[in-house]
Amino acid sequence: MIKSLVAVFLAAILTENYVLSKFLGICPFLGVSKKLNTAVGMSTAVTFVMVLATAVTWPIYKYILEPNGLTYLETIVFILIIAALVQLVEIVLRKFVPSLYQALGIYLPLITTNCAVLGVTMLVIQKGETYASFGYVHALVNALGSGLGFMLAMVLFAGVRSRLESCDIPKSLRGLPITLIAASLVAVSFLGFSGLVDGLLPGALF
Repeated sequence: MIKSLVAVFLAAILTENYVLSKFLGICPFLGVSKKLNTAVGMSTAVTFVMVLATAVTWPIYKYILEPNGLTYLETIVFILIIAALVQLVEIVLRKFVPSLYQALGIYLPLITTNCAVLGVTMLVIQKGETYASFGYVHALVNALGSGLGFMLAMVLFAGVRSRLESCDIPKSLRGLPITLIAASLVAVSFLGFSGLVDGLLPGALF
């Protein structure tokens, strides 16, 4: 059990990184990664929403939607739950961390439509249907790992972008072009982790 949870956790951070491997959540990845503090703040909020959304949507799917033949409502129900949770995060940040709330700006409410958050909640359902041993605890660990993987990608890319500001970049590549090139190189670097996780925990996942 412990070994499988560790495997799920590491895979969610490294080999199944939602930004760098599945290419979900690209909008905040590109938009809020200019400064380290906003990148960490955004990632913390996304991680919280991912874990809480998974904690709520998994039992709703398993005990309400699935038994009553309402699985076709999965997407809309999950989006409504995520929207409610994002509103909660927004209220908390506005009251207790106003500086971070102002720094995140429009990107905070965009967590509602962040496909990485929705992707986590839906893909853990698919894993639960594919693997009998993938249960509620695995889903929560996967969500936490996915959030930390999102944070890792954001922090790494924030460092890369800070270095780019001091580089002599050709005029034709300045701005979005060099940002996309740097993002692709960071994504390629994560391909090397696939062998590491597979070798570290062979057959542990399921």
